[in-house]
Amino acid sequence: MTKTEDKTAVGAVKDILLSNPDGLHEVIRAVMQEVLEAEMDEALGAAKGERTPERLGYRSGHYGRTLITRVGKLELRVPQDRSGHFSTELFERYQRSERALVATLAEMYVQGVSTRKVKAITEELCGHAFSASSISAINKRLDESLKAFACRPLQEPFPYSLSTLAMRRSERPASSGARRC
Repeated sequence: MTKTEDKTAVGAVKDILLSNPDGLHEVIRAVMQEVLEAEMDEALGAAKGERTPERLGYRSGHYGRTLITRVGKLELRVPQDRSGHFSTELFERYQRSERALVATLAEMYVQGVSTRKVKAITEELCGHAFSASSISAINKRLDESLKAFACRPLQEPFPYSLSTLAMRRSERPASSGARRC
């Protein structure tokens, strides 16, 4: 990009941010849309409408995709190729929520925030209320991976044994719901 192109791009972003209260949302949507188009150009080996012998395929329109992010819902137009092999690196095939947002939901669960409170928080922050069942589904996947981590075989020798960790009879367990592998 030349310096003149940089100045016009910066000016366009500045205009969007100053003129629109949801300017950041619009800027992120526009940037993601441009990345999608650039990925398609790279996958096909040619820009839209460009005729070149290096072309690997042809475009076949777009499909709509709603992606829920920290700045709200983004309505994107994902380009398609005729062969149906194009896949973007921005998000996975059936992903509907930003990875960072899902990680935040999982962190709230670990911190002990109830699903109702999580629903209210996400509605306030990103304009989308995740249902209690979808939050629970995310947390179930987290529980499964935590259990797999806790029950993994230990390869290295450790200086502590289970007998070292055994409780004296007079002590009570901190939690009666301890997990077993």
